[in-house]
Amino acid sequence: MKVSSVPLVATLAAVVGAVVLLVVAVPFHRPDGVDRPPVWEQAEQMAADKEPDHQGRVPEPTPTETRTSPPEADALPGATRPGTRPPVLDHGPRSGNKVALTFDADMTDAMRYQLRSGAVRSYANLKIIELLERDEVPATFFLTGKWVEQYPQVTRRLAANPRFELANHTYGHLAFTPDCYGLPRIAREEMTADVARTFDVVQAYGGRQTRYFRFPGLCHDRTALTELAPLGLTVVDGDVVSGDPFATSWRPIVRAVLDGVRPGSVVVLHVTEANAPMTDEALPHILAGLADRGLEPAPLSEVLGHAPLASQP
Repeated sequence: MKVSSVPLVATLAAVVGAVVLLVVAVPFHRPDGVDRPPVWEQAEQMAADKEPDHQGRVPEPTPTETRTSPPEADALPGATRPGTRPPVLDHGPRSGNKVALTFDADMTDAMRYQLRSGAVRSYANLKIIELLERDEVPATFFLTGKWVEQYPQVTRRLAANPRFELANHTYGHLAFTPDCYGLPRIAREEMTADVARTFDVVQAYGGRQTRYFRFPGLCHDRTALTELAPLGLTVVDGDVVSGDPFATSWRPIVRAVLDGVRPGSVVVLHVTEANAPMTDEALPHILAGLADRGLEPAPLSEVLGHAPLASQP
């Protein structure tokens, strides 16, 4: 007797359909209970090895790729279009009389060990913050994620000041190029996620957020810039490097700043007390010298003249 295959095919189709509906209806859950990965994990899902074209542009994400720059970031100073290699700026326009005082807040695993062991007292120079607050001086702080985690109360204090801007200095102050002042090097495939993670850590504190980023040691190359293209940021180096790390006197710091400063300058200083112990002594002299030259500190975004989605140079 010949058995028709139609009922069997129909039955199999029904079973397959039920399985598909079941899979669609049940959402995927990560082991930690988070249904949507955080921004820095989304960054790891991007194509890390996309190469820029001859104009320096990295291919735009396709509709199926995850955006690593949150939509609200487009409205922040320093925001650039995700997928384009970030611009690198040393200073703003040379017109006017504004300059930017920027303070890096470094924190490495070795520095954390120094704190835990009692070898150093603090990597947060509160005297600098108190002086800026008292004299109502605008400043921009480039924060590492680990520094923020070490000093959450100080970070809240910075975020609460309307004259202070917050920027990104990586998560753990690892080098993005070989031979960068002896810093341990981050792997290429971890670069995007590291910087994206730091934006998330800093953003949680509110205040005057930016999409500005500074590499540790100001060390970067084509590869590092390409890896940060998905994040929609602006790299800020600086044209006046104070040399305050490990200085033993305040006078060379003041001389380095005042000899090099011009309208539009971006001054690089540090707020890490144990590694830059003379910066708080140098700062009053720097402020006095700027005033003598008719120069006025301003937020970095004002000095650079940045609107949202800054155009590429």
